[in-house]
Amino acid sequence: MKFNKYIAAGLIVASAAGITSCSSDFLEEKYTTGFSTDYLETPDGIKSLTLALYGQLRWVGGYESQGYNAFMGGSDEFGLGTDQCNEMWNTYDYRMAPIWTTVNGNTGTNANVWDQVYFGIASANQIIGTIDKIEGLDEQTRKLCLAHAYFMRGYSYYILTSQFGHCAIQNEIVIGPKRDFENTTPKQCWEQTISDLEQAYNLFDGETNNMAGPGVSWTKASAAHFLAKAYLFAASERNDDWNSDVKDRYLRAGLEAANYAISARHLESDVIDVYGNWTGANCAIEQSNELLLVCAQDYNFSGRTACRNPGAFFNPQFSNFADGTLGGERGCITGGKDFQRFRPTEYTLSVFDNVNDSRLWKSFATVYGTAVEWDGKDKDKNVIHDPVHIGDPSVVFIINKKDEHKYDKFNFGSVRYQTNSNFVDEDGRLPEGGRVQTQYGESTFGPANQKIPYSWILYKDGEYVGRQFGNLTSGAMGTPGNNMFPGINKHTCGYLNAYAGDCGSRDLVLARLAETYLVRAEIKVRLNDYNGAKEDIDVLRKRGAWKQGENRSYYVDGCYTAASNCPYVIDAGNKTAKQIAANNGWNLGVNSYYLSNPDLAVTYESTENVMTNWTWDNLPAEDEAILQRIGVSGDRQARAINFILNEHTRELCGELVRWENLSRLKLIETRAKKLNSDITFFDPKKHYVRPIPQAFIDLLQHADGTNLTDAEKAAWQNPGYVGASDTDVK
Repeated sequence: MKFNKYIAAGLIVASAAGITSCSSDFLEEKYTTGFSTDYLETPDGIKSLTLALYGQLRWVGGYESQGYNAFMGGSDEFGLGTDQCNEMWNTYDYRMAPIWTTVNGNTGTNANVWDQVYFGIASANQIIGTIDKIEGLDEQTRKLCLAHAYFMRGYSYYILTSQFGHCAIQNEIVIGPKRDFENTTPKQCWEQTISDLEQAYNLFDGETNNMAGPGVSWTKASAAHFLAKAYLFAASERNDDWNSDVKDRYLRAGLEAANYAISARHLESDVIDVYGNWTGANCAIEQSNELLLVCAQDYNFSGRTACRNPGAFFNPQFSNFADGTLGGERGCITGGKDFQRFRPTEYTLSVFDNVNDSRLWKSFATVYGTAVEWDGKDKDKNVIHDPVHIGDPSVVFIINKKDEHKYDKFNFGSVRYQTNSNFVDEDGRLPEGGRVQTQYGESTFGPANQKIPYSWILYKDGEYVGRQFGNLTSGAMGTPGNNMFPGINKHTCGYLNAYAGDCGSRDLVLARLAETYLVRAEIKVRLNDYNGAKEDIDVLRKRGAWKQGENRSYYVDGCYTAASNCPYVIDAGNKTAKQIAANNGWNLGVNSYYLSNPDLAVTYESTENVMTNWTWDNLPAEDEAILQRIGVSGDRQARAINFILNEHTRELCGELVRWENLSRLKLIETRAKKLNSDITFFDPKKHYVRPIPQAFIDLLQHADGTNLTDAEKAAWQNPGYVGASDTDVK
């Protein structure tokens, strides 16, 4: 049973606005009223509050204006679509300041992150501070509640310290407003983070906890994963001004923690079973042993349990550039509304071996069909294309290599905007649609000379052109913006709260074991164990390889099957037949693998040997090209760490960990500025940490109630952030 349906009740406990009691299995929901805060000092009350900690993760996955941009904006992996509401996270322009300038209600601010994390800390403090006062609480439950509280507090301080460099440390229960926080250093904050996560690691009883259900419950491995990350972060370059005496000890302790997590859990055998085979809330992949931390969702779409569907942020804007074959819909058939916030960069799509690495084709959606009959006319009834029928391919993304010239003669784009678009699949390289492909079976293909109305290509005439298609009339920063690009599919959710709904039902994965392998690999590199690091990386590269007999044309994501079970698709009154047909016609179950590799013969061979045939001195061609582009050459450790970062992208792209890694390594300038053209105003003297919200600083006081001086306020703020205008980087 999934915990998420009980979040609303649990959050009432956390806020002490009303109280929910909980049965002995920690899951049965009972809405009750009339309790005082004394209830928190009873066995049922403390268990309810512990369960409510899981709901605290909703600030990451439930609301657009909070977590996503802080964790992914301003890195090398994603640039801007046409939407500009969170532009400053990528550009680092003057609006990234202590007082945030918002575009609209969708703009995520530094204060959204800062404020939300402290709710979890307050609840954790309540548990830690009261649990020894509770009579009748058995020791096993006491330890489990404490383990949860220390994990939540450690995780919260991890977020705050990784984002802001330092934070207010508050480890006691507070009654009423508190304004006399002591200023802190990064060293103090990392020590606090590590201490809390170590407490959680020692208190959890292995992997036995099932408080919130499989795939959701936190365990010793969850704590171990974040403990390893905290040790590595504290030992990394952003902390070089204080960590020299502890670096080796921290790395070895981080290695020990990672060793536990990897020994206690296991990876899925195929990345499709991590993300692709999502069929609805509580399905098998949401209970995977690989999952270490998730923001849990289900079909309860009301109040605080509603979740802004994460898949919508990665979708291109189909309803704009492909309005003809989509019929203007923005709902279940696309896996959520097409908000086009995160556009993959050239780096992200070129870092893969697009022949041998299946993760590219299992992570990105590259072919869509026709959802509604289209006569080939635009909204003004002008003929712009031949008619296409439901189930015909209508949107194709070709992810080719720079030296591939098969399609140089064609013009690409949306026929709505690039009116000379004329791509034709001359050789019949597009697989046969209609969901006839199976993962292990023969690749079958459609007819030759299919004409595609909306076509996109990564490279043409040896040049990157992937940002030149779609709507070019309202681009960000005065440059051509595009709403046409392949979207990452890891968060795709076909079961929504309405046919064109905003709210999803899919768990948002915040940590999984594949990341632990990469954390351990980097620790081993730093400890000069390059052979051990290669072994860890190759575990993931073997899994990412094509398997013997695998159909490389096959594609699956979390949209089609889930949408087929969604009442807003299958039970929508007189629209039912139309919406079922749209879902069938749009989701063809194929990719553009053979179209993108036009000279490759159809093959079913395993690529495991190719994927592991590399050395630290002779990295894969894609990696050597990227290292050359960012100017990393002879230093073996620098080459290795940048290779691991490339592997992070191939394995974890879009999984909310990129900015913290580039920040801790102080590689935003080296990598992101050179690999993401949207990063225009990055200043290495200030932007490796976020600005602390000025509203927090302005409310601070001394213990005697007097206000801080301007100098004391400035000491709290991170260097370089002078106020709302920050005119030095305009």
